[in-house]
Amino acid sequence: MGRISKIKRFDEMREFPHVFEPDGNHILSSDYEMKGHWNEVFFKNDKPIILELGCGRGEYTIELARRSPQFNFIGVDIKGARMWKGAQESLRLQLDNVAFLRCRIEFLFRMFARNEISGIWITFPDPQLRKPRKRLTSSRFINMYMDMLKPGGRIHLKTDSDVLHEYTLSLLKWNNLMPDRCTADLYGYGPVDDVLSIRTHYESGFLRIGKPITYLSFIPVHGQRFTEPREQSEQL
Repeated sequence: MGRISKIKRFDEMREFPHVFEPDGNHILSSDYEMKGHWNEVFFKNDKPIILELGCGRGEYTIELARRSPQFNFIGVDIKGARMWKGAQESLRLQLDNVAFLRCRIEFLFRMFARNEISGIWITFPDPQLRKPRKRLTSSRFINMYMDMLKPGGRIHLKTDSDVLHEYTLSLLKWNNLMPDRCTADLYGYGPVDDVLSIRTHYESGFLRIGKPITYLSFIPVHGQRFTEPREQSEQL
């Protein structure tokens, strides 16, 4: 039954007008046709585009879009069965500032042009405890994001992993950059703002078992290239 359900969801997603699934073989060597044209071709406006990486069920993407109609949002994930939930819900809510992109984050450089993105949310990614190079806040990924971020574009990290949180802080310090906001216990110090109060299914689960949620945000210096802290470089 599970297999049938997945196949049905994939078939449905191919019909959704706001879901994009680039051909995996094609993007190995060529840019995606939407690169540089997301505002013009899909959103048909000039609102700033914000990405959510590893969007899962799309809960954060949808709530961001619902609460901030002055922006366009694109949820990115490779797990199509999960993404189907968010894609379906955004249609039900008739949100016209939401899209979903099914691809591996390693290939984002094929999807977006220089200065096409205004901000990035990274919400509860795999902390990759044994593979620092695969962390979505490693220098490898940050440098890729910076190639598509507009000057002044902010990167947000919200996670239950203290390892990933501390690693990202170390990376910023090593590269002479301070976060503009940082907390090791987002909900432990009183109310949070409207956007940070959005809770995904997994986040609610972490909170029920008393696991603190960490958050930080930073604005990379345009043109800077990040390197790994010395102790991390030895593990890459």
